[in-house]
Amino acid sequence: MTSNGSMPAFGMDRRSVLKTLGIGAVGLAGIPLLTACTGGSGPGTGSGSATSLTFGSGSSDDVPKAAYKAVTDAFTKKSGITVATNVVPHNDFQNKIATYLQGSPDDAFTWFSGYRMQYYAAQGQLAPIDDVWEKIGGNFSPAMKKASTGPDGKMYFVPNYNYPWGFFYRKSLWAEKGYQVPTTFDALTTLAAKMKSDGLVPIEFADKDGWPAMGTFDYINMRLNGYQFHMDLTAHKESWDQPKVAAIFDTWKALLPFQNPAALGMTWQDAAISLGAKKSGMYLLGSFVTQQFTDPAVLADIDFFPFPEIAVEGQDAVEAPIDGLLLSKKGGTNQGARDFLAFMGSAEGQDAYAAVDPSNIATVKGADTSKFSPLNKKCADVIANAKSISQFFDRDALPAMATNVMIPALQGFVKDGTIDIKNLEAQAKALYAAQ
Repeated sequence: MTSNGSMPAFGMDRRSVLKTLGIGAVGLAGIPLLTACTGGSGPGTGSGSATSLTFGSGSSDDVPKAAYKAVTDAFTKKSGITVATNVVPHNDFQNKIATYLQGSPDDAFTWFSGYRMQYYAAQGQLAPIDDVWEKIGGNFSPAMKKASTGPDGKMYFVPNYNYPWGFFYRKSLWAEKGYQVPTTFDALTTLAAKMKSDGLVPIEFADKDGWPAMGTFDYINMRLNGYQFHMDLTAHKESWDQPKVAAIFDTWKALLPFQNPAALGMTWQDAAISLGAKKSGMYLLGSFVTQQFTDPAVLADIDFFPFPEIAVEGQDAVEAPIDGLLLSKKGGTNQGARDFLAFMGSAEGQDAYAAVDPSNIATVKGADTSKFSPLNKKCADVIANAKSISQFFDRDALPAMATNVMIPALQGFVKDGTIDIKNLEAQAKALYAAQ
């Protein structure tokens, strides 16, 4: 972003984009790239056919994968339009999206709102969908519409669901041990110390993939410095080498002794297993963590609480990223793909998804909430009552800042408790100045 908060006009060529995202020729060698399905007659083949489309999905875990299949099946049944789905492991999809969009992308694909949508819209890699929003606009709140708008004022994104981040735990374990929900940071560390003395991993934590630690960073930042500082820091309107940033890491150090010491070798799914097995006391993650609890009894035993207050804004700011669908530039000529996005923006489409994956909260008005569990209702209420909603660091910040700078910096901090904020600022200056 520029200093006044507007989006810059991106004019980078392929080499520059790959360099910016940290994907050079060496990095590309020997790894599988995202490729589009070849079964459809979408625009990748030069056809504007409305009878089929290709759909690229980074939702590779079993539950969301099955949920999107339910959506495509329901769409095909209703419209007669066939969907060839290309599922790619989540981290591969996210890390290689630039190469994907510049190659032969699928017509429609899963992605995120926030800066990471705006970034590729500004590059001309996405197709605007104002016509789709003319059909579905009444289904969404003004906040969802804003989150779906590109830097040029056109619509690009169809929200499917969002999910709050918080501390998840087993109710029965807490009842057995007499634990109480902490509302302040001091109460959180006191509880963690008690859990450790009880032989538990107090705070389950996994950062092998790099991004989960950003949730802890964001919450401590917002609780110390406020939501607006989070937005200004990710836009580099605030510098990294200042006391407010140093305070984030100084505060985090109080949690390091209580977070899983094996975090850098664990995926979030590994950590969820530990929570389900009552080996850990609590786990800071998004509500998608419940996808891992296939035993209904365990799932019914899961509850959560918001990140406790520290200094400002109490618990009013919530990390609740929005996931949904986009059209690639090539997919813009396929009416069938536009129809698919319109279906995703309807109660019917989102109900089809939620029937299989109830871990997330539908974004469309009129979605069926009759089958909401108490946990679903609590998640929805936390989002609805939040004064500010952040989109997660790697969605609010420049992609290269998130991937190339913050992931190794946070993993280094988790490893040994050290951080160089002057180096963070130097790298941020160089990356943001290049936009």
